[in-house]
Amino acid sequence: MKSLVPVETIEKKILLIRDEKVMLDSSLAILYGVETREIVQAVKRNIGRFPDDFMFQLTAEEFDLLRSQSVISKPVGRGGRRYLPYAFTEQGVAMLSSVLKSERAIKVNIEIMRSFVNLRRMLSSNAELARNLAALEKKYDLQFKAVFDAIRQLMAPPVNPKRKIGFHADRIDK
Repeated sequence: MKSLVPVETIEKKILLIRDEKVMLDSSLAILYGVETREIVQAVKRNIGRFPDDFMFQLTAEEFDLLRSQSVISKPVGRGGRRYLPYAFTEQGVAMLSSVLKSERAIKVNIEIMRSFVNLRRMLSSNAELARNLAALEKKYDLQFKAVFDAIRQLMAPPVNPKRKIGFHADRIDK
């Protein structure tokens, strides 16, 4: 089955805002093939389906930070947005397919849900790897301490310097 949108494209549009993995309304509009205002209108007509844990509007500071990170290029008044963007959590994205009601929205939504699942899987495996590494560090800490102590001893200058080898002009035997 051929994908409407490459997985990499979807994954690049998933952002971390307020410790939540979210997608912006403008990114979703591009994926669904609609204008951003269509998504916002559909959400406002069905606002009861989008509680705070499904969707939230960014603050001006968050919006400025995203703009500075090149997620959003144009400022307000210069062809950019006139209102702060909405961010949709995984559950909010799932709910969007029910309010947009287009065949493309449903198909793209399935792909987005798969991307969220893959992202969760990757984060879980990275967390497990970090735990294993921490355990190894604790386990082998004493052995590595001995190695580092030995290296430090080798690097330290000698306490009593030995006499210099070779001819020295300041030391002439008579």
